[in-house]
Amino acid sequence: MRSKIFEFPEQTAGKWYFLLQSFLPQLLLTFFLIVMVSFLSVTSPHFLKWENIRNILDQSALNIILGTGMALVICSGGIDLSVGAVVALSGVLMALAVKGGAGAPLAVAAAVMSGAFVGTANGLLISLLKLNPFIVTLGSMSAVRGLALIITGGIPIYGFPPAIVFWGSGNFGPVPSSVVLAGITALAAAFILNWTRLGHYALSIGGNEEAVRRCGVPVNFYKTVIYIFCGITSALASLNVTARLNTAEPTAGWLFELDAIATAVLGGASMRGGEASISGTVIASLTLGVLRNGLTILSIPSYYQQLAIGLIILTAVIVSEIKQSSTPA
Repeated sequence: MRSKIFEFPEQTAGKWYFLLQSFLPQLLLTFFLIVMVSFLSVTSPHFLKWENIRNILDQSALNIILGTGMALVICSGGIDLSVGAVVALSGVLMALAVKGGAGAPLAVAAAVMSGAFVGTANGLLISLLKLNPFIVTLGSMSAVRGLALIITGGIPIYGFPPAIVFWGSGNFGPVPSSVVLAGITALAAAFILNWTRLGHYALSIGGNEEAVRRCGVPVNFYKTVIYIFCGITSALASLNVTARLNTAEPTAGWLFELDAIATAVLGGASMRGGEASISGTVIASLTLGVLRNGLTILSIPSYYQQLAIGLIILTAVIVSEIKQSSTPA
């Protein structure tokens, strides 16, 4: 093996080019985020007020929690459209546990277990029966949402103990509890993606599933665990949403799956699989949070907001495709 001391200039330049290519989505997002924050700070006296900053952090925290789970699924070559429905069902089951006399820890555990159960069902159907992830999770989205509505009769369930409400409106010192929950989730996802077999195999399965299978890796097991992790992050997002509203809504989480996919893709996850970034997902969540908040402060109508966000997502996908097509096989 040749020592780094004796590398030729073109080899060093190639490495710098590879690093630039690898971090291009994060660099572009960070630059765009800085530009937005600078512009909004100048144009609006309300933007930098703590109440507004907290709103941005709350919304961004929710997207971080959902986006990290989705990033792992997407990098494995899959998709999960059921995350929004899991948010609703997990909140409903948590509320029923509370009304049934369970303490806050058991109620939260019930929510997490429900998310893990849906993730297990999705993973097994996709891995064992070789079904298309889009179709499977589209079906589970409808089934899970319907179950939440059936259980509640379409009526929200109100009233949670302070130990649960804390995770939606409490603080750890000056830091909102939702941000702490999102930070813990992101750190756990980053550890899994970068330093565990699950993360390594998730990226490898997304890159070339058949090659991984021929190496003797239990692909079905790891694919199922990936969907379980996504179900658990959806349940944690439900804890945040339910606690913030102090209400379990059977219609909660509507279109959350789109925000989760947008956050993961903007953050550097490739829809072809084999690539993802948790740090990029966090930056993407903050970017979308600042963008939505800024457009609202500037009194831009909501349909223009949707247009702007859609164009940004399309740009991210185009950049990702160009980057992948220019990377040697």
